[in-house]
Amino acid sequence: MPDNDFFVDSFYKYINLFRMMVKFSSVLSAIVLIFSLLITSSCREREETVRCFPDVPISVILNLNLPAYYNLQNVNGFIYVNEQQSGTRGLIIVRTTNGFKVYDRNAPHICPDTDTTLEVASNTKIVCPKDGAEWILITGEPIKNATISPKTYRHSFDANSGILTVFD
Repeated sequence: MPDNDFFVDSFYKYINLFRMMVKFSSVLSAIVLIFSLLITSSCREREETVRCFPDVPISVILNLNLPAYYNLQNVNGFIYVNEQQSGTRGLIIVRTTNGFKVYDRNAPHICPDTDTTLEVASNTKIVCPKDGAEWILITGEPIKNATISPKTYRHSFDANSGILTVFD
């Protein structure tokens, strides 16, 4: 007849082995989760613009009560801003139904070149002269030859003073 101590020892060995496997599984799951988050976030950053997109500080303050900015009084109105600290090619600022959109004029999908400065066409879309890529002016959504939207910048608007501040 087998010894009871043998069965008890074997049982505890299997229990300890099971505990080690559970710990290993938990550690492995945590490592896989961390790596998947790193991969996902690094891809997201690259999809915003191409790697050669200029990274320059943006800091613009506009008084929308001035005549130069009257186009921004109405929805779909837009202006080009080519002031200091407005990027390497300037900005496109558009009045939307619930505020403003501020786009960088560098094409987001190709490296900067002489003919990659974005332009507004027909008051409804943004166009890249180099390859004909198009985006909806009000939303920035790509509609032709591009899969990513133009780079946008944060902004704040003080309706009482009419001051629009754009920053990165």
